[in-house]
Amino acid sequence: MRRRPGIAGLQNAAATRDQFRLVGENVAKVRTDVMKEQLATFRTQLEEFARKHKVLGSGFEVISVGKKKLVRSVPTELNKDHNGILELAQAEGFVTVEQVERKFSWSTGRAIDVLETLLKEGLAMIDDGHRDGKRRYWFPCVTLSSDSTGADAKS
Repeated sequence: MRRRPGIAGLQNAAATRDQFRLVGENVAKVRTDVMKEQLATFRTQLEEFARKHKVLGSGFEVISVGKKKLVRSVPTELNKDHNGILELAQAEGFVTVEQVERKFSWSTGRAIDVLETLLKEGLAMIDDGHRDGKRRYWFPCVTLSSDSTGADAKS
């Protein structure tokens, strides 16, 4: 037959719980202090990196095109014409000269000029292999919605 702990046993158990609680609090405090120190070091190094490299010159920035945000990583300044074409390309990932002319009421020359500028800056790629024979300007920087991707893949 086993005996139940007496008052001394209960006091020992309470003292043990208190010791564990204190050790746990000390461990949490040490972890918090270490984390604060790591964050301060990270902040210092990040500020030093920013000063040294300056957030990598004026070539990198986040721009809004329609409802999307893009990272501009080319030194060319995008104007309203470029942004309009990028916004149009969000529907299918590409545009044709005819689509640009129709959407913006531009001349063929203006549409080709703007598209060629985007091509030279590495924002567009040419696809001359479509069965309808029309040149497509693809924009890898534009994310397609799942609906247009599925529809385009089937046709």
